[in-house]
Amino acid sequence: MLIRRMFAVLTALAVVSTACADAATDPSTSAPVATTTSTTSQAAGGDTTAVSSQSFVSGEVVQLDLPRSDALVTDADIAAVVAADTALGLDLLRVAIGSQNVMVSPYSVATALSMLYPGARGQTASEIARVLHLEVEDSTLHEVRNHIDSVLNAPPPPLGDDDARVPFAIRPANSAWGQGGYPFLDGYLEVLASHYGAGLHLLDFVGDPDGATETINRWVEEVTEDRIQDLIPSDAIDVLTRLILVNAIWFKANWATMFDPAATANGRFALLDGNEVSVPLMHSSIRTGFADNGLFEAVLLPYAGDAAMVVALPRSGSPSDLLEQLDAEDFQIEWGDFQVDLTLPRFEFEAELALKETLQSLGMLAAFVPPGSGSEREADLTGITAVRELYVSDAFHRTFIAVDENGTEAAAATALISGVTSLPMPATFAADRPFLFWIEHASTGEVLFLGQVTNPLEN
Repeated sequence: MLIRRMFAVLTALAVVSTACADAATDPSTSAPVATTTSTTSQAAGGDTTAVSSQSFVSGEVVQLDLPRSDALVTDADIAAVVAADTALGLDLLRVAIGSQNVMVSPYSVATALSMLYPGARGQTASEIARVLHLEVEDSTLHEVRNHIDSVLNAPPPPLGDDDARVPFAIRPANSAWGQGGYPFLDGYLEVLASHYGAGLHLLDFVGDPDGATETINRWVEEVTEDRIQDLIPSDAIDVLTRLILVNAIWFKANWATMFDPAATANGRFALLDGNEVSVPLMHSSIRTGFADNGLFEAVLLPYAGDAAMVVALPRSGSPSDLLEQLDAEDFQIEWGDFQVDLTLPRFEFEAELALKETLQSLGMLAAFVPPGSGSEREADLTGITAVRELYVSDAFHRTFIAVDENGTEAAAATALISGVTSLPMPATFAADRPFLFWIEHASTGEVLFLGQVTNPLEN
């Protein structure tokens, strides 16, 4: 049975910040009750900490009474952050890429790391900034993140009453999960609230780590329409866990110009090893953007909404060979107006990235080293809590995507098609061998998803 829509679902990062073994919370926190009180105390450097009492309600959300920031950001700042996210996405995919289908989300991983970043100090912060390719001020980074989330959450333009296409939907979500009774700094919680819309969900990691795991995974399932399940493994949370940061994004839409299912037929798809497989190939002739820059041929597939998929076919070699030659500027494609004879396979797959190891390979090392270990590099997350005892023990990244004839859509593409009156040049684009693809948000240019397809039959 055909999948009736395109789904691209990602839970980007679960950062498990854990206290050192000699700083475990008192076991009395293992019995939450139905009341919560809080006091404040002064931390080193004048920061004010928010200290929940030993009595708390497991699952309660503690969020400082702050509205989302409405600060204006410049186009230059948005472009700088988007370019940095794209560079991070290329870094991630270069580590993850092999002979299998794979997908990552530059947007979502970057957002989750940005949620951790304001809590980092010293070398820990410097390494996170380098992994993020950060070239703007810290405050600007968070303002741009807030702006991008706001634009992503904007309601799509309504479809006509007789339009049978699925309404365009992008659903990003951020959350933070903390141990009840643990002294989190107000300054850190303020950043989460005002720029990421994330309150602190109180959980009992000490007394019920299995229940905490179930609660977080259930939240992920809800915000991703059950496409991502069991994000956090059963053994990832233990009695020393103090904070988990999660970013998730769920995407669903139709193509602006949908493929006719009657035109789909089995055809040959060349694999990386030289063999061929027979796969369902969709066919269409659409007026859209086409480009050939010598490295790759690319076609722009708009959605009925504020996004588009770009499919990039290497002129020679494999997608991994092409990936080594790309940088963020290559994503700024100058599209020509063409009537494209298009061939694209249906595909569906899930992918999982060993995110901790990947981030370490990119130079984010200190965050994963427990304080007091004697290492030259030790985590400094004293922007989260005054005592230097937290470090990141693990990180997780999973994705799911399915593409068929109905696909997704972009409003910007509809304006392009209806606004051009000149006769387009003809072009042929056949994705019948391994290719790269990415899904970009039209208004901001943010790359939401980036991946490769080497075998459309591979789930």
